Amino acid sequence: MNRYLPVARQHFLAALASTSVVVKTISAVVVLLYMLSWAVDTPYALGVTPGYLFPPNFWVWTLVTHGVVEQHVWGVAANVGTVMACGRLLEPLWGALELLIFFAVVNVSAGLLAGLSYLLTYVATFDLDFLFAVRVHGVAGFLGGVLVALKQTMGDTTVLRVPQVRLKAAPALVLLLLALLRLSGLLDSSAPLAAYSYGALSGWVYLRFYQRHSRGRGDMSDHFAFASFFPEALQPAVGLLAGLIHSALVKIKVCRKMVKRYDVGAPSSITISLPGTDPQDAERRRQLALKALNERLKRVEDQSAWPSMDDEEDDDEDEVRTSTLPLLPAQHPESSIISFEDAPSTS
Repeated sequence: MNRYLPVARQHFLAALASTSVVVKTISAVVVLLYMLSWAVDTPYALGVTPGYLFPPNFWVWTLVTHGVVEQHVWGVAANVGTVMACGRLLEPLWGALELLIFFAVVNVSAGLLAGLSYLLTYVATFDLDFLFAVRVHGVAGFLGGVLVALKQTMGDTTVLRVPQVRLKAAPALVLLLLALLRLSGLLDSSAPLAAYSYGALSGWVYLRFYQRHSRGRGDMSDHFAFASFFPEALQPAVGLLAGLIHSALVKIKVCRKMVKRYDVGAPSSITISLPGTDPQDAERRRQLALKALNERLKRVEDQSAWPSMDDEEDDDEDEVRTSTLPLLPAQHPESSIISFEDAPSTS
């Protein structure tokens, strides 16, 4: 194990060096706050505590800082790894500024919604622990948003081959895993589960309706609908419910209505384009499909048995020998026997 650590460290530093200033800054803040947590209770000062988030205390800065606060080394590794994955997979498509905006939107929304849910739980139970004993912090909220973004951009990528799991199923699987860990008691708090859920929801709302593209805002494609996060058996019911909620939000002007553009000047038939369908995304999806097709063809070629060159040469020689043999028997069999007799001696 010790001999692999320098190699892993070298690869990590090389990957970190190739990222942008945004990724490096967020990673450095996570590490510094983790070192500071040895002396100071950073989750209390910088994490979201529902009782201090709302008036009269109003600790609004915790909405910005709770996403970079970690208490354990595995939390630091998960946080930095998530940010670096964004730098390598999402930043080339979005840009550094858009990545920073996404980071801020997801973390602020996840902290606010989680704090509000705990406040409503206190109103229903009058248990003060939901107000002052809960600390919402860590990478869970941003991780939910990142998995939703990866589902949007590269959802058909295979994560596991046995059993086959695609990246588009990762948000639901991680949510199920956190729920099982909470029910089994391995998680001592429901704050990570709440932060992840609200982070995934806020990330989807932002990417679906508000993210700016070259051809409009949001992504109204069918593969990114809210029902696509659920199993196929539940998608019709979830789609109907989501459609009703979306219609209500459109009426109160919280969400934007889906707009279709008709290009009547096209040389062929009328074309319909949805906002958020960037040509770069279409080209990237075509490249991914081409790569998957090449991999399948390569596996088929490796599994098929091809004859060797030696066998082919032997077969050719046999064919040549066979072709040189006479096809019909000799018409004069006596001519095939030649005898030589000694000439009589003359004296």
